[in-house]
Amino acid sequence: MAETVSATDVTVDDLAAARERLRQAEAAIDDYGEDEAHRVAEAYGDATDLLAAYEDSATGSGDFAAYVEFQERFVTLVEDLPDDLPTRESFEEANDLLDRRRLSEKHFEQARDLLAPAREAVDALEEREAAHEHLRETRQAVRRRLSTLDEEIAHRERLLDLAAADLDAPTERLRDPIEAYNADVTDAFDRFRREAPARDLLDLIATTTAYPLVDFARPPESLRAYLDEASLGTEPLPTLLEYAGYSRSKLDHYVDDPGRFRTQAATHETYLTRLDATPLTVGWPPPEAGELRRFAEELVAVVARFADESVVARVRRVRDLALRDDYDRLRQSAVARDELSDTERDRLASGTVREELDDLRAERDGLRSALDDGGA
Repeated sequence: MAETVSATDVTVDDLAAARERLRQAEAAIDDYGEDEAHRVAEAYGDATDLLAAYEDSATGSGDFAAYVEFQERFVTLVEDLPDDLPTRESFEEANDLLDRRRLSEKHFEQARDLLAPAREAVDALEEREAAHEHLRETRQAVRRRLSTLDEEIAHRERLLDLAAADLDAPTERLRDPIEAYNADVTDAFDRFRREAPARDLLDLIATTTAYPLVDFARPPESLRAYLDEASLGTEPLPTLLEYAGYSRSKLDHYVDDPGRFRTQAATHETYLTRLDATPLTVGWPPPEAGELRRFAEELVAVVARFADESVVARVRRVRDLALRDDYDRLRQSAVARDELSDTERDRLASGTVREELDDLRAERDGLRSALDDGGA
């Protein structure tokens, strides 16, 4: 069975050792010759199979016919071996040992000992197979380690990029307009959700499929069709959710078709409950300038459908933030403040991150070179 190689601490030396193990295993086979090693291993297997098959029946005062049959088969096996077969003499010695009037278990064990030189060919073949597998697993461990190193290097490179940011930059110039818009659009959407007919609310959500950056979950078509047809569709969403908690008998007083209501509105209660303004808000730190501009342009089109002009004006101001000459600098500062922990800032200030990066790059370069040199 091949050893399990850990990708956590695999080294260039591990790879070199795995290759040397295989080289030595192949050299052991070369001492026999490929074909000869397999012939010796096959003969050894046949001989030990005979020993195992007749050890009980051909020993002591057991079955005389089995004893004769065993001796004849073992003699035939040895006589049929090529004269130049490596370790042939070990088979002959075992045959001489077993050529006696009475056999005991001791003789079978001694015969196995005499066949030990032939067993070495079997061991050599098995070791070569194990060495191949070990080298394969070591190479795989190196590749996994390289993947981890790439991630760790990218993380430290990211930290160094963030360290270059101006942490004292006035990020409130971005945060204040974004927070003001987020608060207003959340209020406006909550009011629309609370007061507008449920069918109008779902119609609004459906229109956002034309605006891929406004990431609302698409309303179920069957639910929209139901609300478009049923008089209940003129009720606001909170009323529908309230009805969803009523018993069947109580629903009879409020809904024309309680069964269909439960099939549609009540079945999609989780979807309806989760509808909120989150897809209409701008996250913090904000996205890169191009993405913010595209997102805000889509927001203008969607927000104008349910909110008053003051909210639309706020989202336009957010869109215009992306046009500021200092947007990238302010955003980078915001990202750095958000992502860098106190510990990471200390490690950056002390030079630890740079040292770690150099060490990780050196390890990666060494493993890559070792892997390439071996034809992996």
